[in-house]
Amino acid sequence: MSITIKLITKANEDAINLKNEPFDLFGRMIPKYDGEKWTYEVEKFKTIETMCFPDEAYYFDEMSQDSVFLGAFDGDKCVALGIFKEAFFKYMYLYDLKINQAYRGQQIGEKLIKEAQKIAQKKNYIGIYTQAQDNNLGACLFYLKTGFKIGGLDTNVYKGTPQENKKDILFYLDFN
Repeated sequence: MSITIKLITKANEDAINLKNEPFDLFGRMIPKYDGEKWTYEVEKFKTIETMCFPDEAYYFDEMSQDSVFLGAFDGDKCVALGIFKEAFFKYMYLYDLKINQAYRGQQIGEKLIKEAQKIAQKKNYIGIYTQAQDNNLGACLFYLKTGFKIGGLDTNVYKGTPQENKKDILFYLDFN
């Protein structure tokens, strides 16, 4: 199998609506800030649960004004998607990253981020940032393994929602 990373354009715009697939929730990342640097601990869950985000309805014409869409293709089939949005400061925002279950563990996510880095540098960004829920330990560890560093913690983002016990960890990938 040969995976190709390429821009998603108007010609293959349906690829931006790649369906979400389940993933395991097996632990929580607990970030700590000492006033100068971030560290973290990992809490493993006794019971592994499965979660799946609801499918989005992305509109190419609307979103392409301020977004770059990258797809990983197995032939003509899109098997992974990265959406990178323009940001008002010097980091491009990784808005969505998803990989079909059958293709996980093959470094496709890393390849999408490396390709996005080239695009972001051409646009004079100094890095990419994103966020992940603290209980999505797989995503949090993926970002750290890919070179991102913890840069913040949002403890209020889910206040008043059914997910009130969750937090968002902000991750930053610097290009230098």
